[in-house]
Amino acid sequence: MDVAALKRYCAGLPGAESRLHDAPANILVYSVGGKRFAHFKTSAPQRWRFSLKPPPERFLELTDQPGIQPARWLGRFGWITIVDVRTMPTAELRALVEGSWRSAVEKLPKRRRPPGVT
Repeated sequence: MDVAALKRYCAGLPGAESRLHDAPANILVYSVGGKRFAHFKTSAPQRWRFSLKPPPERFLELTDQPGIQPARWLGRFGWITIVDVRTMPTAELRALVEGSWRSAVEKLPKRRRPPGVT
């Protein structure tokens, strides 16, 4: 999956919103109900690196793979950064994004969840 397809996938999840944060952060954030579930770095030298929060039990497994590392500032909270999304199988990437989205939704009060999502 390339960056453009991944952006469309993130934006297409129920209730997903995107917001571009300019300097100094330079990130494109995807959130649901105000809770972040993924983001892209938009400036060089890390342009289009993708970060999300996997299930806690997969953090070490994922960060042991080449091209996946603990996220720079959010790694202490269990976030990972995928250096090049094109190197990861599409099905696995979608599952990780959906899991991160689901984790964010579960932290929302029921009244703030997207319609049809429990």
